[in-house]
Amino acid sequence: MAGFLTALKSLLGCEKKAALTEAGQEALKRAYRDRCQQFKLLLAANNRALEVMADMEEALRGARPFGMNYVRAQCTRVSSNVFQIAKGLNDICNGRYEALYARFKDIQLKINPHVSAKRSAKSGPLVLPLSEVDAAMAGEVGGKVANLGEICKHLGLRIPSGFAVTASGYQRFMDFNELQPEIDRRIQATDARRLDEVHAQSSDIQQLIIRSALPEDLEQAIVEHYRRLESEAGARVRVAMRSSALGEDLLDTSFAGQYRSELNVGGGDLLQTYKEIVASKYGVTAMTYRLNRGIPDEDVAMCVGCMVMVEAASGGVMYSRNPMNIRDDAVIINAMTGLPKSIVDGSVNPDIFEVLRARPMAVRGRRIALKDYKYVCDPQEGVRRVAVTGDEANESSLSEEKVLELAGLAVRIEDYYGAPQDIEWAVDAGGRVTIIQARPLKQIETLGPEAPAPAAGGSALLSGGITASPGVAAGEVFVVRKDMDTLRFPDGAVLVAAQSQPRWATLLNRASAVVTEMGSAVGHLANVAREFGVPAIFGAAGAVRILEGAGLVTVDATGRAVHRGEMPELLARREKPKNLMAGSPVHEALKAASEHIIPLTLLDPDSSGFRPEKCRTFHDITRFCHEKSVREMFQMGSKNAFLEHSSKQLVCDVPMQYWVIDLEDGFKERVEGRTVHLDNIASRPMLAIWRGMVAAPWSGPPPVDARGFMSVLAGAAANPDLEASMGSAFSVRNYFMISKTFCSLQSRFGFHFSTAEAVAGEDPAENYISFQFKGGAASLDRRLLRARLVGGILEDFDFRAEIKEDAVFARLEGYPRDFVEQRLEVLGYLIIHTRQLDMVMSGPAAAAEHRAKIMADLDKLGRDKA
Repeated sequence: MAGFLTALKSLLGCEKKAALTEAGQEALKRAYRDRCQQFKLLLAANNRALEVMADMEEALRGARPFGMNYVRAQCTRVSSNVFQIAKGLNDICNGRYEALYARFKDIQLKINPHVSAKRSAKSGPLVLPLSEVDAAMAGEVGGKVANLGEICKHLGLRIPSGFAVTASGYQRFMDFNELQPEIDRRIQATDARRLDEVHAQSSDIQQLIIRSALPEDLEQAIVEHYRRLESEAGARVRVAMRSSALGEDLLDTSFAGQYRSELNVGGGDLLQTYKEIVASKYGVTAMTYRLNRGIPDEDVAMCVGCMVMVEAASGGVMYSRNPMNIRDDAVIINAMTGLPKSIVDGSVNPDIFEVLRARPMAVRGRRIALKDYKYVCDPQEGVRRVAVTGDEANESSLSEEKVLELAGLAVRIEDYYGAPQDIEWAVDAGGRVTIIQARPLKQIETLGPEAPAPAAGGSALLSGGITASPGVAAGEVFVVRKDMDTLRFPDGAVLVAAQSQPRWATLLNRASAVVTEMGSAVGHLANVAREFGVPAIFGAAGAVRILEGAGLVTVDATGRAVHRGEMPELLARREKPKNLMAGSPVHEALKAASEHIIPLTLLDPDSSGFRPEKCRTFHDITRFCHEKSVREMFQMGSKNAFLEHSSKQLVCDVPMQYWVIDLEDGFKERVEGRTVHLDNIASRPMLAIWRGMVAAPWSGPPPVDARGFMSVLAGAAANPDLEASMGSAFSVRNYFMISKTFCSLQSRFGFHFSTAEAVAGEDPAENYISFQFKGGAASLDRRLLRARLVGGILEDFDFRAEIKEDAVFARLEGYPRDFVEQRLEVLGYLIIHTRQLDMVMSGPAAAAEHRAKIMADLDKLGRDKA
């Protein structure tokens, strides 16, 4: 541009020279405004990319559950923003860094294999008889059916006759109706953190499946195998139809009670019931469970077992070893008169028998429950509940002989598999035992020492019941009675219910503990509670009546008691919450993709290696582009002999240095030199931030105790963010980029980094404040406390704040200019007065003390302005 202007000047006469100079200056101004707009877009994309990376880091640490939709969405978001950053830099620098596009493409190709959907075509039989099934066929019929076939074929144990609709049959059904793409689309549009959205989407997807037609070949195969079953077991034989999804009944992911099973189904309802069980893959409990356990939706094919219905005189569940104590090898049998349905769904308190496995076997203990009702097969179809009266209500559901026989079968099955087993069984009127299900049993390592006595004055509100999942936790009591209650369930509450129903499993990732009046340690909810590490007491008589409205309580599931308020001596025994996602397929996918996104390897901006070809990750590209774009904006004025727009050092009465870049009309008057005085700043948002920064004098770094000092040393040694990557002349500067209604502040104080961006104009719809805060030299626990302090204060002042590890992301938008400026003053104060507070965040008391001081200062700031 300058060469072109010079040539024109030499060709034109003196009379035209002034006009040409004015035209040239106007062209430069237009070019500068365009470049400033590109720079603002780059900054916005940079902030979004870093926010996504921080969110991915938080997810990897197990802060919350997430699914493959999250992984794909976040990788897409970060990819889109990083590309925009690279494009923005090239627009600003006239294409000097086009090599970034090749690096971007290479990194994207490395990410793609970890996030692409993996769907293998199934080409096996649509239906298989159980007589042909064994454990090797788990990938075709699911673990539940495969295990039944295995123990029948190799142990000779009695199982129901029947057949299985296979994973190939499931795939045929889904492909025939093109269901999976539509289901994926609906799930992607659902916020998995909103249980109301999950409920609505679950219902829609299940209805979509149920309304779909079965392909003719699959329908014929199911009907043909049912007719074969009739020829063996009698005309119009009733069957139990049980889910047997791939991945179900594994050691660490039991899926206990998450899918649908139907009992005593007639041949006329076989096809419709099959579709209903397939649809249960998208029930709320199942979708939530997969999310919490990190299991991709596409990894779960729904197989269905169809087995002759056993009309049980008694039934139940037995554990070949004690699930609550790895040191106890006793067989634990839970039994109930009638069908075992009432035990697994947690609606009754069963008879419990403990059997010593030493030969000869002996019953170590028994507890016979009062029986109000039992489930039996309806003469027509389905099951019905009938009252238990007279002596039967108090009688044992099993004779001692049958208890010992069952215990012997449990030991045989465990010996065959070489690991403890969870076994469902039924005894018919002739006394024959049928094995209905067998799956691996996970034992808890230890219950630890006996719970200490509660503190003086802390008498138990409730005691008794059984330990369904050990541990101690505290929270506000919340009673659930119906599905709508789950939508109001607060994070960290104690779930209290009449029955330990499987549907409450949707709340286990949010509940601190569970207490129910009915249920046993062998029910579906108990299994999932142990998987999630949530303390649970079941069978606690009167729990709903006693605890409703009790407020804050401490649940000691190990000691089988609930105490009023927080009990510090009990809570001190809490174990660190499990990261249920760790090692799961979804977690591994995010971890693998993140290796090409999050690490920062491009550290020193002044080294010869700081160039596009050395960018190994998306974070490297953002680092490179941010550094080069800031440098370009600082140097732009001098490059174009356009000094009025170059960076200026702010002249102010504070012991810190700030630089200002005028993006357009941020100065009141033209500035000739290298400095600008505060009274020449026209940017309203910058001035608002500045008022907050100087509203109260900063007293310097707070005095640090010995532990705080050691925390800083440890944090500085361990924190990868505290690298030489901050050695750039521009990254160490505190600088404002301004126009009259816009301000972007990039600031660094020691190891503390913050970015504030705001528009404060006449149109409220365009106004916003965006703030990011991260860093510190202290240990992570202190930085976390400081982040929560900052985020909490911002929320008190109308910001939407998210805390992700030690980072704070806050936003406010859509308010009038005066309101925005008031909130920018709050932000300015926090930027100055919360730096280095992490060093003294020794605990909640210290945080509360500093919060009180900050709120008092901010209150005074508001009064002074008024």
